[in-house]
Amino acid sequence: MLKLTTPISEQTVRDLRAGDRLSLSGRIVTARDSAHKLMVEKRPDFIRPYLKDSVIYHCGPVVAKNPDGTWRFVSAGPTTSSREEPYEADVIKEYQVRGVIGKGGMGDKTMEGLVKCGAVYLHAIGGAGALTAKCVKKVEDVLMLEELGSPEAFWIIEVENFPLVVTMDSTGNSLHKDVEKASSVKFKELIQQSK
Repeated sequence: MLKLTTPISEQTVRDLRAGDRLSLSGRIVTARDSAHKLMVEKRPDFIRPYLKDSVIYHCGPVVAKNPDGTWRFVSAGPTTSSREEPYEADVIKEYQVRGVIGKGGMGDKTMEGLVKCGAVYLHAIGGAGALTAKCVKKVEDVLMLEELGSPEAFWIIEVENFPLVVTMDSTGNSLHKDVEKASSVKFKELIQQSK
């Protein structure tokens, strides 16, 4: 298993291949629908230093406040990434993002962005939000909490040994497409056998 720590260089990302398993540590940023729309339409500067050579996590966390006023993640499972397809390639380019974490993969527009800019899509385990939250060692900050609400806010977090799989790489390989093709072939075989 490869170990990566943010910030991540473009060359490091371009050396990754679909199927690589990795353990991610360092600062990453959660961002969902409203945050992506904001980044594309308004291009805010406040988020740039957090995203450059870093990773966006498609996650709407369940959070709680500690007695000292700091935040902690109770659940941090990935959300379905395809919802960000209209925005992701533009966000990757504008903010020099090196990785996107989510579940389910993304489409052709995002793939073009990964190839052009040097980024990867990283698949996280769905349905294990409480377990994933244990990888969040610190909430550094939360931005636009009042404006966007807790699930949609930009949560700046520090993760440690976050287990991920590269499923879309910067050379154009996609495990999601491979599975789709293999499934289609098998489906056609089963239809032929049933006739």
